Amino acid sequence: MGTPPAIPRKKVTVATLRNLHKKREPITVMTAHDFPSAHVADHAGMEIILVGDSLAMVALGMEDTSEVLVEEMLLHCRSVARATKSAFTVGDLPMGSYEIAPEQALETAIRFIKEGRVQGVKLEGGKEMAPTIRKITTAGIPVLAHVGLTPQRQNALGGFRVQGKTSDGAMKVLEDALAVQEAGAFAVVLEAVPAEVAALVTEKLAIPTIGIGAGNGCSGQVLVQVDMTGNFPPGRFLPKPSKPTATT
Repeated sequence: MGTPPAIPRKKVTVATLRNLHKKREPITVMTAHDFPSAHVADHAGMEIILVGDSLAMVALGMEDTSEVLVEEMLLHCRSVARATKSAFTVGDLPMGSYEIAPEQALETAIRFIKEGRVQGVKLEGGKEMAPTIRKITTAGIPVLAHVGLTPQRQNALGGFRVQGKTSDGAMKVLEDALAVQEAGAFAVVLEAVPAEVAALVTEKLAIPTIGIGAGNGCSGQVLVQVDMTGNFPPGRFLPKPSKPTATT
């Protein structure tokens, strides 16, 4: 499982992330879906470990993220939490658990904190989700927002397509990012956004941006762990930003 670091890291908090962003130091984010993968990510020094709904495919063999249930996410969150000693842990709210009303979202977020033992939650959506983000953050739960390509809405977006390629599209990404910032998100994921648009959004925001397929101008980067290592299931679509660096 690896050798413990000689000098244990201090626990990463939202304040830690703000300080890194203020100093323009990169923020590293990696997904984990169980005890061993969380140990790897924590031992590697990740600032944030995300229990992403991508576990639907990479851990449970589902077709896409829309299949995974709250109870399944909570089980994996607990497993990840047991292995994580230093990183800030975030659980992905699955489709159907937060869209109906802000009150529904808050109830789900509370379950992730109490039952899943994570420190924050992530949800997809821009301006339309601002009231929901505000509801959760007002209750004292940190929220990682997610704009650009939002996989839970792939059917409405026409599949996994780059967002923000037109001037109107770029403006929408910026407006969404500003809205989630105003609602209280501590950071925002920018997925599948042109590099120049992501860099502009990063410059305009006061909170960190975490890129995936959005160039190197973001405040940090996130990768699905199995995509990075190459230890992904047969038939798994490998996104362009992910190049396997190891095999197991």
